[in-house]
Amino acid sequence: MRYNIKGKNIDIGERTREKVSAKLDRIEKLFPADAEAVVTFESQKLETIVEVTIPMGKRIIRAESGDADMMAAVDSVVDILEGQIVKYKKRLRSKMKRDASFKAEYEAVPVSEDVLDESPLYKIEKVKHFELRPMDAEEAVMQMELIGHSFFVFRNGETDDVNVVYRRKDGSYGLIEPEY
Repeated sequence: MRYNIKGKNIDIGERTREKVSAKLDRIEKLFPADAEAVVTFESQKLETIVEVTIPMGKRIIRAESGDADMMAAVDSVVDILEGQIVKYKKRLRSKMKRDASFKAEYEAVPVSEDVLDESPLYKIEKVKHFELRPMDAEEAVMQMELIGHSFFVFRNGETDDVNVVYRRKDGSYGLIEPEY
């Protein structure tokens, strides 16, 4: 696995790069040999935010963690990535049982079968149905606030596409628009 380590508002020294690479080597066996991990460090107030993004064919695996101690944040990100790749392989196994077209993708993920257990991945507790009314993004944000949710699905009145507005961690709002 190759590592692309960079910093935002922070300089990353060679010794730090070596330590980060050594910590990421722990999960190297779970990814294809040609994978490239993009590791970004960002200094914010009293903590360092570490984000790792690893493209895997059609999928992207991403984890983010923050801590006052930079290496503790890296350890946390490695733990998150390890859990995500195991869940991903388990999900692919489930899909492969129903549809053989997932077999190649399943075999491309080098996670050992010993790690995968038989417990269900997800349990959907409730299903909601609602009418998708045409509206603009601002109206969708207002509706989201009125119902007290952190996201809202709506039909964009201008494009007639299904969009999602959501509340971001910093309190601002985001809009998800599909690409075709």
